[in-house]
Amino acid sequence: MNVDISTLTIFIVLFAIFAFLGFYGARWRRGDLSRLDEWGLGGRRLGILLVWFLMGADLYTAYTFIAVPELAFKSGALAYFAVFYVGLTFPIALLTMPRLWTVSRNRGYVTAADFVKDRFNSRALAIAVALVGAVAEIPYIALQIFGMQAVLIVMLIGLGLPPTRLTLDLSLLIAFIVLAAFTITSGLRGAALTGVFKDMLIWITVLATIIAVPLSIGGFSTAFHAVKPIPYSYLPPSALSAFWTLAVGSALALYLYPHAINGSLSAEDKKKLKYGTALLPIYGIGLALLALFGILVFAIKPAYTLSAKYGGITTVPALLAYSMPSWFNGIAFVGIFIGGLVPAAIMAIGSANLLVRNVVKEFYNLTPRGEATLAKWISTAFKFLALAFIFVVPLSYAIGLQLLGGIIILQTLPPVFLGLFTNKLEGRSLLAGLIGGVASGVVLTAYVNHFGAITTTSYPTPLGGIYIALIALAINLVISLVGTAIAMAMGWKPKEVIKTEELVRTIEEK
Repeated sequence: MNVDISTLTIFIVLFAIFAFLGFYGARWRRGDLSRLDEWGLGGRRLGILLVWFLMGADLYTAYTFIAVPELAFKSGALAYFAVFYVGLTFPIALLTMPRLWTVSRNRGYVTAADFVKDRFNSRALAIAVALVGAVAEIPYIALQIFGMQAVLIVMLIGLGLPPTRLTLDLSLLIAFIVLAAFTITSGLRGAALTGVFKDMLIWITVLATIIAVPLSIGGFSTAFHAVKPIPYSYLPPSALSAFWTLAVGSALALYLYPHAINGSLSAEDKKKLKYGTALLPIYGIGLALLALFGILVFAIKPAYTLSAKYGGITTVPALLAYSMPSWFNGIAFVGIFIGGLVPAAIMAIGSANLLVRNVVKEFYNLTPRGEATLAKWISTAFKFLALAFIFVVPLSYAIGLQLLGGIIILQTLPPVFLGLFTNKLEGRSLLAGLIGGVASGVVLTAYVNHFGAITTTSYPTPLGGIYIALIALAINLVISLVGTAIAMAMGWKPKEVIKTEELVRTIEEK
């Protein structure tokens, strides 16, 4: 295994640079960090490239370079649902995020729940959207921690140290203390700077590995010949419905997460947001290449053995450890490690914004300074809550955590995404639909997993497996539409609001 003292030294040096950039964010593009929009949205001043890097760091996380190769290692071609959904995601983002940015900039919204409250004149619906968003982030942050654990496990084994629970937990605790400190100090600015650094390391890792490993083993064909059974190489007909519904459901859910909305609202203007979003499919190339890592590992027997021992979650670091030079692994390992920390920071900031603006502030009067101070402490508590979460969730199937979050967050689609195009949905009906969608999604997930650890989020039907998020969304929409029809029959009318299209035109004219 090519892990030694040089690996550890480079890892520590690069992690120190990461920490410096995080703290330096407070001095970069100075703003009043005692205000929530400055701390939590970077003052809404990020340009095209920074939006691209931030959203890349925000959306292409440990899920990308740990869980997708893990799924390829276990299930083969099914893992490429993630590549397909990338192609669906960004048209959805370009359709919705510029509209939300425009309304939010004009009216001072910091969160999607701010928009929902005004759009549907419903305080309860806004609180529900905020709580669902915050809860959905917990498994997503936990997934980042799993990715960090995978790196630590392989690095400790390579250094001849046992990867005990105490060693892993202590290492993660130190990293999260550093993360919490610079998040409090710098907010989204620190996350943006460290995101650029993280993305550079990840691109170096992906491009170098995808060239060097196939050359060293005799080409991709060697890896595919080593894979058994054959279904790894293609998608069996029984899995087609799961593939399509996972892709569609994940694409619809991605830009409903608080961290994705938070990153979008940080753009300096609508045009820069559009350009930055339009560049994001470039990261999809990296995602497709990373999925191949889960196949390449079959051609390197020691890496395959180590990956199998830990249920596939160590696929990428094991492949690197047995195929790349030790000094390079220091770069790669720290890239993956901080690839979990940067998104965790952004997710915690987005969740804190929601909880302060749309839950706490609904019951207590807060000054602008009080909002920002409370958000800083809640973001810190949220990180350590997610850290505690991993102690009770099995390590073996990390991608199930993100898919569970997708099931939950997708239920906010009617008030958030549909709300950008119409106000003709009744608030209490949307709230009932949201509750019904979340409850049915959680119950169905528990049922198909026999009320145990999450190993699948597809519900068996005569047509094949269907992603539970879409089933729950259908229940949500039926409740919302039927409830709205009943309310209209009883005399309810939508409140008079400025249409989003008119608001967009007004701001563009200004």
